[in-house]
Amino acid sequence: MKKLLFEIGTEEIPANFMTGSLAQLKTLAEKKLAERRIPFGSVKVLGTPRRLTFIASDVAETQADSVEEYKGPSAQIAFKDGAPTKAAQGFARGKGVAVEDLEVRDGYIYAVKKITGADVAGLLPDLLLDVLKSLSFNRTMRWADHEFRFVRPFHWLVALFGSEVIPLELNGVQSGNVSRGHRFLCHEPVVITDADAYEDAMEKAFVMVDQDKRMETIRQQVIELAHQEGGEAQIPADLLEEVTYLVEWPTAIAGTFEDKFLRLPKECIVTPMRDHQRYFPVLAADGKLLAKFITIRNGGADTQGIVAHGNERVLRARLSDAEFFFDEDRKKPLEGYLEKLKTVVFQEGLGNMNDKTERLMHAVEMLHAGARRCCEKLPVELADLKRAAQLCKCDLVTGMVVEFTELQGVMGRNYALLDGEKPEVAQAIDEHYMPRFAGDVLPQSDIGRLLSLADKADNIVATFSRGQAPTGSQDPFALRRQALGIVNMLIDGEINIPLTGVMAGALYLLNVPKDKIKELALQTTDFVLGRFRNLMLERGIRYDVIDAVMPEQLVGDLEIDVFDMYQRAQALNAYVATPQAEALIQASTRVSNLCKKIEKLVEVNKSLFALDAEKALCAEAEQLATEVAGAITLQKYDAALTAAAKLAPAINKFFDDVMVMDKDEAVKNNRLALLAQVRKLTCAVGDLGKIVQ
Repeated sequence: MKKLLFEIGTEEIPANFMTGSLAQLKTLAEKKLAERRIPFGSVKVLGTPRRLTFIASDVAETQADSVEEYKGPSAQIAFKDGAPTKAAQGFARGKGVAVEDLEVRDGYIYAVKKITGADVAGLLPDLLLDVLKSLSFNRTMRWADHEFRFVRPFHWLVALFGSEVIPLELNGVQSGNVSRGHRFLCHEPVVITDADAYEDAMEKAFVMVDQDKRMETIRQQVIELAHQEGGEAQIPADLLEEVTYLVEWPTAIAGTFEDKFLRLPKECIVTPMRDHQRYFPVLAADGKLLAKFITIRNGGADTQGIVAHGNERVLRARLSDAEFFFDEDRKKPLEGYLEKLKTVVFQEGLGNMNDKTERLMHAVEMLHAGARRCCEKLPVELADLKRAAQLCKCDLVTGMVVEFTELQGVMGRNYALLDGEKPEVAQAIDEHYMPRFAGDVLPQSDIGRLLSLADKADNIVATFSRGQAPTGSQDPFALRRQALGIVNMLIDGEINIPLTGVMAGALYLLNVPKDKIKELALQTTDFVLGRFRNLMLERGIRYDVIDAVMPEQLVGDLEIDVFDMYQRAQALNAYVATPQAEALIQASTRVSNLCKKIEKLVEVNKSLFALDAEKALCAEAEQLATEVAGAITLQKYDAALTAAAKLAPAINKFFDDVMVMDKDEAVKNNRLALLAQVRKLTCAVGDLGKIVQ
C-alpha cells in the first residue's frame, strides 16, 4: 500500500472557484480509481490559491483481479451428442477462452474470463491525466499555443506513487517531484521525496496546503488579535472562506481608522471594509463598531507596521468616499429622491422606478385588504404600509447606493430613521429586498413581508409579460429566487392570501391587456407553485402528499393559498405515516374510483335508499360533516383527518353490501351522489387517491 499524490500547480485561482473545484477533484479521484479497479483507502483534497491537490491513501500496488462473464447460445445449439458445435467453437474463440472451459448454466453456455490485475504504477499516468482533463469550470483559459483549457495556466505537476514519479505531460508541463513554495517567502524549488512528506515539505516552504487547517488558523489569529485590541471580531463564514483561499501562509494584522468615520451608519463602514477590502470588523462588547479592523496577510510577521499602514491608507480612501456620499445624500430627505427615480429604467418598455413605486403603493393596498380578509391577526397599518412602499426605492438614486450597490435598502432604512420616519416603516424599506440570496434571512415584520411580496410579484409578472420567463438554467432576473422568497414569506408569516389574485392584481397595475391577465396570472402562479413543490420536497414532504394537496389543474377562479397548502401537506404527511391511515386511504380510493363515473351529479334522496349499509353510510357522513367542516375552517387538518377516518368502516360495509351501479338509473345516481358527499369528507385535506401505499 502506498500514497498517491497529485498536485496541479497553477497561477492564482479565484477564491470563489476553490470550494467547488476541490469537491469536484475529490469526486473525480475516487471515481477514476474505482473505474480502474484500484483499491484505495480514502481521498483527501488540499487547496491554496496556487494549487489543487489530492492524496489517496492505502492505494494498492496491484489492480484488483476481475471476472468477466459472457452469455452465449443455448446448450442445445452449442453441443451435439456431447461435442462442441461450430457455434460453441466460434463463441469460445471470440471470447478468448478454450472450448473445454465453457460453462453450461440455465440451458445456455457461458464464457468466464478471469483477468489478473495489472501493475497499478502503469495505470496511473492515464488515470491522473483523466482526472486533470475531467475537471470543469465555469470559465477557463487558453495560454501560449496550447489547446487544452483550464481555470488558470498550470506551471508544474507533482505526481508521486509513494516515492516513485508517475510520468505524464500536458500543455508542455511534465510531472515530477518538484513543487513550489510561497511566492515571496520561498525562492527555492521544493522537492517532495515521498507522498507522505508532502504536507510537511510544503509547510517548511511557507505553504499551509490544508484549507481546513488554514481556515482555523485564520479564525484563531483574528479572534486573538481582536481580543488584544480590546474587542470582538466579526467573522462572517463567507468572508472567512474567501480569505482562506486568498492566502497560503496567513498572518493576521490589526489596523485602525479615524474615529470621525464612526458617525456614519455602521453599514457604510463595514461594507467597504468587508466586501471590498476583505477586512474583519472589530466590535465593542455592546456591539458598536470600533475604529479598528483585522486583515490577513499572505506572508510572515515581518514589516507588519508597513503592511498595516498600507491597508489603513486604502480603507481611509474608501471611508472618505462613503463620508462624502453620506453628507451629500443628507442634504435632502429620502422622500426628496422620488423625482429622480424617473431617470432609472425599471424594465425595457415597462416604465421607470417611479412608475414601479406608484404600482407598489397600490399593490400593498390590495394586499392589505386581501390579507385582512384572510388573516385578521395581521397588525399592519395601511398608512405605514403605503409610506414604506413610497420610500422603498428612493435610496437607489442616492450617492451612497450608487457607489456601494450592496447597501440598497440598508441605506433607505438608515436615511428614513434619520428623517424621523416610523421605525417599522424604515425596517420594511430594508426588508422588502429580503431574501436577497439563497439562504438569506426573511423579512421579520408584517409590513416588510407584504411589501416584499408586492415587489417580487411585480418583478415576476413584469418579466413574464415581456415574454422573458426563465427557461432551463437561464434566469437573468433571478425570478426563481424571488418566487421561492414569496413561498417562504407566506409560510413564515403564516399569511393566508390567494396567490393567483396577487399575480392578477400585479398584472392589472402593470396595465397588461385584460384578455392576457388571466393567462399570465395562471402562468406566474404555476411558476411560484413550482418553487413550493421543491421546497416541500426539501423539507421531507412525500411527493404524493404534495400532489394530494396541490391543485391538479389551475383555473382562473381557483384560489391558491400557499400557507394553507403547506399546513395541509404537513398534516397529511404526518398522518400517512400512522397505522390508521391505511384504512382511510384504501376506503377513500375506492370511493374516488367510482366517483369518476359520475356523469350528472344529483341531490341525495334518502327515500331511494333500500339497504341498511347505504343508510348507515349516509347517516355517518351527515354526522361527521359538521366535525370535518369545523376542523377545516380552523385549519386543524390533523383533526379533520382523524374525523374522516371514522367513515372507513361504513364505507367498507357499503361496498360489501351495495351494488352501486344498479340497473335502476335513479338508484345508481343516488348512490353515486352519496359517494360524492363522502369523498368531500375523506378528501377534505387532500386527494387521498394520489397517496401511494
